[in-house]
Amino acid sequence: MNIAIVTGVLGGIGKESALQLCKKGYTVVGMDVVDATDLSDFDGLDFTYIRGDLANAVSRAALVDTAAAKGEISVLVNVAGVAPKVRRDILEMTEESYDFVMGINTKGTLFLTQLVANRMIQQGKGGSIVNISSCSAYTSSTSRGEYCISKAGVSMITKLFADRLASEGITVNEICPGIIATGMTAAVKEKYDNLIAGGLVPLGRWGQPDDVARAVVALCDGTFGYTTGQSFILDGGMHIRKL
Repeated sequence: MNIAIVTGVLGGIGKESALQLCKKGYTVVGMDVVDATDLSDFDGLDFTYIRGDLANAVSRAALVDTAAAKGEISVLVNVAGVAPKVRRDILEMTEESYDFVMGINTKGTLFLTQLVANRMIQQGKGGSIVNISSCSAYTSSTSRGEYCISKAGVSMITKLFADRLASEGITVNEICPGIIATGMTAAVKEKYDNLIAGGLVPLGRWGQPDDVARAVVALCDGTFGYTTGQSFILDGGMHIRKL
């Protein structure tokens, strides 16, 4: 039995990734920070939900223990992430906002990965870890600097664990999505609509959670079994420099 852990499982990318992994035959244990009021999309699938805060060590341990009770953990997909509650110029950014964003996006991701990696090593059968980073890991947004810094941290977390775990047969890669239609981007939809219409994204459309989830599955199922420490950019070509 293949057990997969997915964080941020009630959001767009997390939910779609969990659904696709379930349909591929994985037993999925998902965590998010709110009560799950409607899990009907998972009806008939081997899915377990646990409420918890990725920034909290007790929640992280409970998530791993719940998954391990079902069998050997073969996959971890780190999706959970937050944006600053209020966008402020980096000259006005507060320590409170920085701590909030970094606590989930970077610290939480780091220490959950550590927990799962040690469990995978004990199992001795390898595994796959996929981190959902962002184009913000390498793109400046001065009104949400804490988010950019947190995602740059996820990129280094990916490289560090890829290096450390390669000898254990555990691959660690990251996906850097561009402008994806999720709850996080809904608040700035008009801004991104205009930017996309103006040519920011060569493929000319919003990315969808499904675009990212299909890449997640490919990184988990062995399709890219000889790849580790890699960043996969899924942004519709937004990263292309043009004259």
